[in-house]
Amino acid sequence: MKKLPILIGLFATLAVPGFAADDPIATRQALMDSNGGAAAVAGGLMKEQIPYNPAVAKSVILSWHAVAASVGSFFPDGSADAARSHASPKIWEDAAGWRKELDTFLAATDAAVKAAGKDGPADKAAFQAAAGPVLDTCKDCHENFRTKSN
Repeated sequence: MKKLPILIGLFATLAVPGFAADDPIATRQALMDSNGGAAAVAGGLMKEQIPYNPAVAKSVILSWHAVAASVGSFFPDGSADAARSHASPKIWEDAAGWRKELDTFLAATDAAVKAAGKDGPADKAAFQAAAGPVLDTCKDCHENFRTKSN
């Protein structure tokens, strides 16, 4: 049962290419759902709701990294749709700021991948040190480039 969130995230990430070209909104939502699933597992590890396991921690980091490397491709011009998405119009109005936010996310996940090493962060403290900057980028991006939910 503990492997279920990881498997769900993996399958969601692998399923994305199947519909990416047809619907960039659905694609970016699937990627963000995968990101959220990984964040939920990270939270469980950090709060000790899930027993710490380096392989699980590494899978969280790798999931974030895959999203960071790809999500920016799914915000083409004309894909702002307030009825279907929480993507702020600011993404297209401030493209340079958006690109910087994506670059910061990718840099944070690159650093986390490097810190995780071959086998994953050795312990919870190492995972927290690697995951913290990634989670900070999520917060910053949502504050600046996501509309508020009702």
